[in-house]
Amino acid sequence: MQNNFQSDPRLYVALDLPSIDLARDMVLRLGDTVKSYKIGLQLLPLGGAEFGRELAAMGKNVFLDFKLHDIDATVEKATRSIAKIGADLMTVHARPDVMRAAAKGKGPKLKVLGVTVLTSLDEQALIDIGYHHNAEELVLHRVRQALEAGIDGVVSSPLEAAKIRSIVPKEFLVVTPGVRMAGHDTGDQKRIATPSKALQDGASQIVVGRPITQANDPTEAARKIIQDMAK
Repeated sequence: MQNNFQSDPRLYVALDLPSIDLARDMVLRLGDTVKSYKIGLQLLPLGGAEFGRELAAMGKNVFLDFKLHDIDATVEKATRSIAKIGADLMTVHARPDVMRAAAKGKGPKLKVLGVTVLTSLDEQALIDIGYHHNAEELVLHRVRQALEAGIDGVVSSPLEAAKIRSIVPKEFLVVTPGVRMAGHDTGDQKRIATPSKALQDGASQIVVGRPITQANDPTEAARKIIQDMAK
């Protein structure tokens, strides 16, 4: 690795792996190259919350992507529990009552993000679900609701980042999955952009999983993404 290389905490590597041991090995393999990690539903039943505590103790930034969606009291209490882990970011479904409940429970450090429209959904998928908005209209509607609810940001595809940034305060977080290097396999992602494009359009953090964790050399893959982010 080049001597002048610096990690970028805005890159969250998604540890969507089948076991805690494999996730821990990936973190150790990436070492100082990656500062920030996302733990999602795949690891949740295997001890993902406790693993988040372990990563926080290592000095890593921790994003618990559990997408809470329940009655107000349950969401508020769950958010308080997640705050005690030492996580930096967490997600809830971008429903007004859910977001308001999470805002009450988050504490001073934890940032709550509302999940707007999954990056695996395209226009036809939204129609099939029953929505009458296109993806951008639905995302912006939920962003306005997130602002009213008092949470810290949203998760959206990079294609909506510029529009979101134009209507939110500077400190509002816009976290974008669906990020791929040019020419790479898009997998199940439908609404995507390159790392540098996502940041140029207003993303505050980006999330990348398989392009790093399934690469032959994950450290080199992460380094290339960080270099692209610096453009």
